Amino acid sequence: MNYIICHYHEIGLKGKNRKVFEKVLVKNIKQVIPPEYLNYVKRISGRILIELTKQGEGQQKKIIKSLKNIFGIAYFAFAVLVKQDIKSIQNKACQLLKKERFKTFKTETKRANKNFPLTSQEINEKIGAKICNTLNKKVDLKNPEITCFIEIVEKFAFIYLKKHKGPGGLPVGSSGKGILLLSGGIDSPVAAFYALKRGISLDFIHFHAQPYTNKASIEKVIELIKVLKKFQPIVKLYLVPFGEAQQEILLKTPDKLRVILYRRLMVRIAERIAQKEKAKALITGDSIGQVASQTLENLGVVQKAVSLPIIKPLACLDKEEIIQKAKEIGTYEISILPHQDCCARFLPKHPETKADLEKVKKAEKKLNIKKLIEGALKNTKIEVLK
Repeated sequence: MNYIICHYHEIGLKGKNRKVFEKVLVKNIKQVIPPEYLNYVKRISGRILIELTKQGEGQQKKIIKSLKNIFGIAYFAFAVLVKQDIKSIQNKACQLLKKERFKTFKTETKRANKNFPLTSQEINEKIGAKICNTLNKKVDLKNPEITCFIEIVEKFAFIYLKKHKGPGGLPVGSSGKGILLLSGGIDSPVAAFYALKRGISLDFIHFHAQPYTNKASIEKVIELIKVLKKFQPIVKLYLVPFGEAQQEILLKTPDKLRVILYRRLMVRIAERIAQKEKAKALITGDSIGQVASQTLENLGVVQKAVSLPIIKPLACLDKEEIIQKAKEIGTYEISILPHQDCCARFLPKHPETKADLEKVKKAEKKLNIKKLIEGALKNTKIEVLK
């Protein structure tokens, strides 16, 4: 089978803007399938059509693995192309099904080309009758052992027997760019997954405390990004040293406000990087009420440190839901490895849970915020993972 038909759901609701999303989806497919496997990838009547080369036909397993991680695809199928007449469709359907082991079947037709002389139901009946007579099989519309799918679209007629589930959502990049604060814990990689699923392309920032801590957190974050790269092939990672800023906050501000001040400084640094990258939002792994810094009051105080919106994809998920998704996407086993989190350094015994913005601002007056930001940015390293 040298064709692949990719279907989407949500993109189909975009009206006049649908072509914009389709173009991004085509681009993303071309990014993950080697060019030597492709004759073309193009948009046709509510679908994306891929024609494979001879070399590509022999790489189904690799292609399936790649397409299953392309956001925007609801499902895809390897298909054969036949002439757009009923006899050709009947003969090819029988030819394909003859190779399969089954007793019961049904046919399912999508007729995008309304000029085709038969309705979808009429096509189902004629193909079904041919299969019954030729292969001596029985129709079962409720619980068939196999389904013969037929699509009549533009000048094409396609037949396939199996659908592969895609991840759904919107194509990465169709919603603009965001900057994600990646800690190395369980939550932030899952937040990255959900942001990518909504079409946001991501650059990542990791705040570390080297040389006051070891390299474990950086190594761990790189491993997490290697997993997330299956959803976005090219990733930029900013490694921001934060140890000196933490010491400054430790020495000059009240203990109970320490974590809030850390986080306000982090988002300010992230906003500067976002401006450089022309990103439209910051993204975090916050879940409401999970820890002291994630109460509504504290999240609000952190948000007020920057003008960019801070998106929290996990805001209303509980820990078990987050852990389950981390296991599904393959980040959990990496996230639970021990590392020295910079935010855990100098953690106060009684952190503030309902921070007052004016008190926080008063504490920040004891700090040279501009100098701390510039110092961190000056020593930031950038890695591009392809």
